[in-house]
Parts: sequence; structure tokens; C-alpha cells
Amino acid sequence: MHKGTRIFWYGVCLLFLAVHYPAVCEDTSSRGLFVTVIQDPPVLSSRTAIESLVTYARSARIDTLFVQIYRANRAYFPSRIADPGPYEQCRVAVGEDPFRLLIDEAHKNGIRVHAWLNMLSLSENKDARILKKYGTGILTRNLKTKRTIEDYKIDNQYFLEPGDPRVRRELAIVVGEVLRAYPALDGIQFDYIRYPDKAPHYGYTGRNIERFKKATGRQVVKEKSRGWKDWKRAQVTEFLEQLVMTARSIRPDIQVSTTGCAPYIRAYQEAFQDWPSWLNRRLIDFVTLMSYAKDPSTFGEYIEEARKRALDFKRVNVAVGAYVLVNAPEAFKKEVELCEKAHPGTCVIFHYGSLLQNPLLGDFLVKTNIVNI
Repeated sequence: MHKGTRIFWYGVCLLFLAVHYPAVCEDTSSRGLFVTVIQDPPVLSSRTAIESLVTYARSARIDTLFVQIYRANRAYFPSRIADPGPYEQCRVAVGEDPFRLLIDEAHKNGIRVHAWLNMLSLSENKDARILKKYGTGILTRNLKTKRTIEDYKIDNQYFLEPGDPRVRRELAIVVGEVLRAYPALDGIQFDYIRYPDKAPHYGYTGRNIERFKKATGRQVVKEKSRGWKDWKRAQVTEFLEQLVMTARSIRPDIQVSTTGCAPYIRAYQEAFQDWPSWLNRRLIDFVTLMSYAKDPSTFGEYIEEARKRALDFKRVNVAVGAYVLVNAPEAFKKEVELCEKAHPGTCVIFHYGSLLQNPLLGDFLVKTNIVNI
């Protein structure tokens, strides 16, 4: 058949399918999935679980997996800095490096893998190596009296101070360890790049106050002053810049991203996290918006706000909080539909364990797997 004739009939076929089966030809959004280590048991602890994850991801048109391998200063990769206990346990159970196995299996199926790292949160790990090394002086704090380590807890977590050079140095080393251990990795996502935001009166560590006074010439810190707020926001950004510089120096081609709080006022005024500026000046490749709303209308508002803040909306991933919608499958379906109709960079489900907890959620993604021509 002549080439021109083949092209003509191919076009006719596409037109026929578009008319009679419009879903088949629909331009679909990319899909991602968070895989957390708090899932019981963790996916990385079993070869069967790793294979099941990849099989499910393929069936649900998930093209990017964000796999948690660093949380609470514990490592699911070979580390000298963080506690490698979880990695060693999983390696023995699987018979090889579990994260490398997951990367290999995912790549065989055309699925990208990004390492997901919780940076400034130690969760409830009061025995974290970094705390043993430096003491409570590296934990961000308010001005209330601290008598025991429990007094440093914020929202049931211990938060590291982003303005402390020791914290920055240690966590940059962790990033280097990850990228050197997994050269086939597609990306790295930094989570908890922020101050605690339950009440934004933090940052009062001795080291941080000393640096603030030296940099600004001010001898008094006023909680509501613009200078103090700008300082804290700058500390978060400078910390991220150091992590990005480390990542790029090792893997110039690696995709670097962060999570971002929603709504924006929470990110900017409470968490001191200016994710739109990071995105718009291309410090990072994309941001994953933590748009975890139980109400689909609020979820839609988060999307529209992000569209206005980002110069390129395709560099915004929108996360659907399956974990808060486990018992609300209809709301979950609605939010997935809203996300995909908005066409961000990727619609990311948080998280895989929630889909297993309520199969109605996971089955919905499989049933709406639209095959592109």
C-alpha cells in the first residue's frame, strides 16, 4: 500500500475510534503513586510485594513510583549516616538490595522510580543517629521551656532546624549516598522541606538565633516581624538549594522535586515554604502539591490556586489523598477525575497502602486505565 494511502486509512481509523470510543483517544494525564515504608509490611521487605506493586502500577497506568527510602533518620538503602537497620532487614528478607530490585522491575515495565526522602522530620524517633550525634540543639523549637526531649515534639514529631548548618551537611550526605547507590534512579523527591506549621512560632534554636543576629544586625527577635519571617523562609530555601546542588553535582540529569503544602497561605506563612518561587526560577524540576482534602470542592480550589501560582502548570504534580478518603470511595473517584481533567504534570495517589486497604479505590484506577493509541 502506498505510504500516503496508509496514512489516510490510519487517520480514518483514529476518527472512527474517537467518535465511537472517545475514551480511547482521550489525552490522559500522567499518573504517579506514593509507596510509603509505614505500610505494614513495607513493600521493600518482600520480593513478592515488590512484584505485586509493579504489576498493579502497570494495570493502573501508573508511570512514576515515588518510593520512600528515608524516613525518621532511618534508611532503606545502604547508609553510613542514617540508621541502615531497615535496609539490612529488607535485604536479608529479599536476598538482594530491595530498592534496586524495584527499580529494575519497574524499568522493565516502562515505569519510572523516584526516591522519596522525608528530610526535616524525625517522626517520633528520639533515638535518631543525628540526635545522638548533635543533641537536641538541632531540633527546631519555640520559646517554651524544654525539660525533656518529649517537650520538643511538634504534632507528634521531632523537626530538625533547617537553619542549622550541621543539619544541612548531614542530610546532604544522605542525598549523596542515595544517588551513588542507585545510578539507574530517575528522580529524587524531597519531602518535609519546611518548618512545622501547626503553630509557626519555631526557629528559636541557639544556632539559628545567633546566625540571624549576625546576618541582620538585629539583637532582638520579634515573632511577627517581617525580617524574622523572611529569615526563616530563607533558611528553608537555602537548605533546599544545598540539597539540589548536591544532587546535581552527582547526577546532573536527575529529576529533582519537592512536595509543597496546600493551600499556598499555609505554605508561605506557616511552613515558610515558598514552593512557587522554587518552581518558577527552576531550582526544582517539579513540585508535588499535597492537596489532601476530604472535600472534592476544596481539592478543586487547591488545583486552581496552584495553576495561578505556577508559570508552567505541567511542572506541578497534584496529589490525591487516598489515605483520608479510604472510607469515601466516591470522593476519591471525584478527586481523581478532577485532577485528570485539570491536566497537571502528574496526578499522584497518596498512597499505595490505602489502595490495598480499600480495594474499591485501587480497582477504580484500573478500570479507568485508558489505553492511548
